[in-house]
Amino acid sequence: MAKPEKTTDAVYDASTLGTPKQLVLGVQHLFAMFGATVLVPALTGLDVATTLLFAGLGTLLFHFITGMKVPAFLGSSFAFLGGYFAIVGATSAYGVTGTDLLPYACAGVACAGMMYLIVAALFKTFGAKKVMRYFPPIVTGPMIICIGMSLAGSAIDNCASNWWVALVAIVIVVVANIWGKGMVKIIPILLGVVGSYVFSMIVDASSREKLVQLVSEAAWIGLPVHYKNTVFSIFGENFDGGLLATAIITIVPISLATMMEHVGDVCAISSTVGRNFVENPGLHRTLLGDGLATVAASLFGAPANTTYGENTGVLALSRVYDPKVVRLAAYFAVVLSFCPKFSALIVAMPFATLGGVSLVLYGMISAVGVRNIVENQVDFTKSRNVLIAAMMLGIGIGMSYKGGISFAIGSVTVTLSGLAMAALVGVIMNAVLPGKDYEFGANEQGDTAVVNFGSRAK
Repeated sequence: MAKPEKTTDAVYDASTLGTPKQLVLGVQHLFAMFGATVLVPALTGLDVATTLLFAGLGTLLFHFITGMKVPAFLGSSFAFLGGYFAIVGATSAYGVTGTDLLPYACAGVACAGMMYLIVAALFKTFGAKKVMRYFPPIVTGPMIICIGMSLAGSAIDNCASNWWVALVAIVIVVVANIWGKGMVKIIPILLGVVGSYVFSMIVDASSREKLVQLVSEAAWIGLPVHYKNTVFSIFGENFDGGLLATAIITIVPISLATMMEHVGDVCAISSTVGRNFVENPGLHRTLLGDGLATVAASLFGAPANTTYGENTGVLALSRVYDPKVVRLAAYFAVVLSFCPKFSALIVAMPFATLGGVSLVLYGMISAVGVRNIVENQVDFTKSRNVLIAAMMLGIGIGMSYKGGISFAIGSVTVTLSGLAMAALVGVIMNAVLPGKDYEFGANEQGDTAVVNFGSRAK
């Protein structure tokens, strides 16, 4: 089989581009993560500014723990939405209801983050090779595809609010990336966001009115953290131990799914960048960074953090892989969390603009999954590989649109998402079906810079 084509225009040291271009690239990563990151607090009732602050701080913490090597941004996780909704819908013994129960849900998410630390210790103790035997390309490839495709539905819903605005964003991204020269080719996402946003302000009066109202009402400077939203606020006179136990029992199991998704995300970033982050800095460090970021964010009233596929899509499009650029986005997020007026400006962004850009990015994630399978030479003449991929894709994508599997724990209903079920099915089928044809290590050319779990086509 022909050796995979190596990229020749990738940038691993952004300092060669100069400071102005680095700043613009950082802004592009900021825009890529912003829409999805602030959507979680918008849906749950958590604070947007707090979310933005801990997305930035969590990303910086992650980079510090992983040795500044992994170009990942940590934004709000959608996986825990069901947990938040379940606790908000519960009833406290003290009669507290609704979003006032969010600190209890955040306590449950903080405990889920602690699970990352336990699993990271297992990776450190037994080594990635023994653990990753359960995550070969035939599992991680379809998982990455499912991550992108399961998000595509939300992108389409946002596009449907105004297809012309969404189309402008898509066209700008495509044209800039294919025919653009120099800096234009590197920042297609940012250009798509700005161009579509401006177009919407010109053609849509309701969008203009929303922008003016939100920005005029917001202050210039404000604190992003409020004590009443933190976990510490529950330990007072009306502390409800039963509700806290319910939150922990309900939410902690979700971490089993998010950790599997984390492995898929790290593999996606590795495949995109062409560096084996599974081995160096190692999954034990990436899990530790993700887990600690989630614990910190939850304690102060922000959503759980997770490595962001949107920014992986930006990496694939811009081909600038220096983690420094992602850290710039984190710094911007921290600074801007203290400016409610800027938050209002972003919140006023038309859903169609977010939808058009997201549609491209989510598709790029799935394309990276396909690339992961191709480059690792997964043999689809083998029935076991076909069946594993078929079941994962069918369950992961199908259940993402039709809902997961729900079961009761006491009086609370817990739902396992399509992604969680796909991961579980893939891992189990790969473990029990005979005919494994891979090993964890370098590829046939000995190129350890490429993420390759040693698939050996027969």
